[in-house]
Amino acid sequence: QERLVESGGGLVQPGGSLRLSCAASRFTFSRYTMSWYRQAPGKERELVANITSTGGSTNYADSVKGRFTISRDNAKNTVYLQMNSLKPEDTAVYYCNARRPGSNTYWGQGTQVTVSS
Repeated sequence: QERLVESGGGLVQPGGSLRLSCAASRFTFSRYTMSWYRQAPGKERELVANITSTGGSTNYADSVKGRFTISRDNAKNTVYLQMNSLKPEDTAVYYCNARRPGSNTYWGQGTQVTVSS
């Protein structure tokens, strides 16, 4: 069964950094656009960033531009989200997503990121 497993979440102080990882298995990772979404309590899930299958193009939500960087390693079937200058409003469950036209969409189980002093 296809899987996405996130890791790297945790508690960090404002201004700190975290690096999330999402490891994919049992599907052709290199053919999929990969995205990070987040969902804060009481709010809808929102797109944070995405990256095309080759890594040639990235897109970011305005709220994270200049602070977050998405990247991928197709040899390791892994996508990353480097988060710097974290703010309390970045607190959320972060989800990894894989999509490709004409194929199923996959979601990870999520990893909690809490930014608090």
